[in-house]
Amino acid sequence: MEQTQTAQAPLSEALKSHTSSTHERLDRRIMAFEPFGAIERYLPFLRMQLRLNYATASLYQREQLKQWLPDLAQRGRLEPILQDCADLSLPDEQIESDRQQAADSHPISDAEAIGWLYAHQGSSLGAAILLRHAKKDLGLSEEKGARHLAGHADGRGRHWLNFKQQLDALPLSDKQRGEAMKGAENAFAFVFANAETLMPLEL
Repeated sequence: MEQTQTAQAPLSEALKSHTSSTHERLDRRIMAFEPFGAIERYLPFLRMQLRLNYATASLYQREQLKQWLPDLAQRGRLEPILQDCADLSLPDEQIESDRQQAADSHPISDAEAIGWLYAHQGSSLGAAILLRHAKKDLGLSEEKGARHLAGHADGRGRHWLNFKQQLDALPLSDKQRGEAMKGAENAFAFVFANAETLMPLEL
């Protein structure tokens, strides 16, 4: 019965329900590292974000996805995070390593990509709290070192609501909805795996 209700729900709500426990687990894992405790701890967090943005960058240019989501090309955040890396003098070899790590991670089908985009775009809401930490604890800002955490000019809530409305209007088949669920799970799993690699917890 629960699966039937999820299948009939708007796509954005179905994705939220399907990934809620995975999302919460990821949030706990990231904050356990205390990425705003020092700039040396923020840099691994920045690299984790960089890998996610490299992994999703090509999705924002896919023709089918741009037809489905008209403002998609303007929603990518790779350039701001690369500017953050430059602000904080992240070595070029680390940036290239992160690009390579993300190279083979992006989804194959357009429907699966929808799930990745849901996870990536949704992170902008939680980024408001992260930005406050970056400002208060590290002295960073939307103009230096934390550009990728900045909200949209229209406001985070409105920007996210607009994206959800576009998702919910997509004419996906049941099979495609299943692929979208898989994509969202894979996106969260990708970030979690990179958090484990880049942000090891002390024993």
